[in-house]
Amino acid sequence: MSEIKLVFAGPTGAGKTEAISQISEKPPLSTDLSASDEVALQKATTTVAMDFGELTLPGGEKLHLYGTPGQERFAHMWPILARGSLGIILLIDHTARDPAGDLELYLRSFRDLIEETGIVIGVTRSDLAPELDAQPYYDRLAEQGLDSPVLFVDPREQQDVLMLVDTLLALLEFQ
Repeated sequence: MSEIKLVFAGPTGAGKTEAISQISEKPPLSTDLSASDEVALQKATTTVAMDFGELTLPGGEKLHLYGTPGQERFAHMWPILARGSLGIILLIDHTARDPAGDLELYLRSFRDLIEETGIVIGVTRSDLAPELDAQPYYDRLAEQGLDSPVLFVDPREQQDVLMLVDTLLALLEFQ
């Protein structure tokens, strides 16, 4: 049985920890600590190193799920966690002040991995801002020369998270 790695990235509060917990076959390892800065206004805890879970794919391969910390001050962890990954699922909080700007930041930060593998964008919390649409995300992807799927998902829903994983695996299969 082989083991492969997948990275979930995105800003604080986008749902990375929750997404991994929804599909991991074992209780995920989390490095959440009490939030002590402006993040405390948004949520009680935040990931400071990584989240880790495992999922067995239909062919028997073990998929290691890594979640990056969302705060830029922990960005030194991003390339460490991305190294050797088959691709990236980028979660973006649709209710953030500038979600398309967040997308651009992460596209730039993970550019090497994206070019070597692939990326799927999962837009979360869209139920809280239904007047917004996907066009700004597609515009930012186009500005970066990327044509990647953008899916509206709920990271609390196992089927939504599995849809992101399946979409990335299908994308990689056709590259």
